[in-house]
Amino acid sequence: MRRTLFNEDHEAFRETIRDFIQAEVAPVYEEWEQAGHPPRDFYNKLGELGVFGIQVPEEYGGAGETSFKYQAVISEECANAGVSFGGYGVHVNLVLPYLLKYASEEQKKRWLPAFISGEMMTAIAMTEPGTGSDLAGMQTTAKRDGDHYILNGAKTFITGGVLADRVLVVARTSPATPENRRAGLSILVVDTKSEGYSVGRKLEKIGLRSSDTAELSFVDVKVPVEDLLGEEGAGFSYLTHNLAEERLGIATSSYASAAAAVEFARKYVQERTVFGKTVSSFQNTKFVLAECATEVEAARSLVDRCIEALDAGELTPADAAVAKLFCTEVQQRVVDKCLQLHGGYGYILEYPIARLYTDARVTRIYGGTSEVLKTIIAKDIQV
Repeated sequence: MRRTLFNEDHEAFRETIRDFIQAEVAPVYEEWEQAGHPPRDFYNKLGELGVFGIQVPEEYGGAGETSFKYQAVISEECANAGVSFGGYGVHVNLVLPYLLKYASEEQKKRWLPAFISGEMMTAIAMTEPGTGSDLAGMQTTAKRDGDHYILNGAKTFITGGVLADRVLVVARTSPATPENRRAGLSILVVDTKSEGYSVGRKLEKIGLRSSDTAELSFVDVKVPVEDLLGEEGAGFSYLTHNLAEERLGIATSSYASAAAAVEFARKYVQERTVFGKTVSSFQNTKFVLAECATEVEAARSLVDRCIEALDAGELTPADAAVAKLFCTEVQQRVVDKCLQLHGGYGYILEYPIARLYTDARVTRIYGGTSEVLKTIIAKDIQV
């Protein structure tokens, strides 16, 4: 079906991203996976390309573009090449919305230029050992002491945590109340060079191996009060405001992964010969790819509709939950079937389908597990 989501500007941008990937990422991507993250100067190259500032207002040095479509293009082109941009997604799709929405004018002038250039890479630290998705149960504390907060605690599963220069740390600045466990949480934008701040283990994952994921610890870290994001105690409400966009971002990358898997498999079965015939000539191959292409088309239609809704300010949390649940499930089924069509070579990491397979597993966990999303959807339909 003809796609109408993108215009000529988006397609020109797509060509720029595609050329950049072929020149700067694809030739060295295996080295990134072995290292567990891109080299630090790669983010400066992304800054020079201008992708960090697409959605940043012009007065802070950005392009002032409000549409999510440019981020969708990047997700699609990375999937098509079987690569990722490391901590890019967290920096732009997770952290930036918090800075644009809740940072003061002084903070924006102080942080956004370095954010755009790649000089200041960011991450967000919510999850703690033992608490998982229960954000209200977090134990990290930040106690006011004059013109500083004293931060103590630990975080885990922090994407981009190894190379980050600033981390949005969610901490308890006052005790929870019996009436509201979510009260008393605040967000501090912590300088990773601060005394008492340390990066623990770089966690070894089964997928997304070019994206660093770390444990962080804080021992009497002094955080200036001017680095508090928004209002003290309002942290939990802040965390919920960006969930719809975050989940749509995951849905978009999941759809793109599934679409890329079909293309990798289509090319492979046309080249691979078994019993003197190409694998593509067997009826089973045709039927499997037809099933996969149909699922991808359905996921694409849902993603496109949700992107339009987001750009119009109409995307609801339930809409985003539907998109993430459906697209990540499609991704799982499609990538698995496409790997099967590769036979034994699908299990070898030099083939992109193998990376798509291991990278796909986490999408049904992070950003809200499938079980949590089903709860949101059920509530929306009043079940």
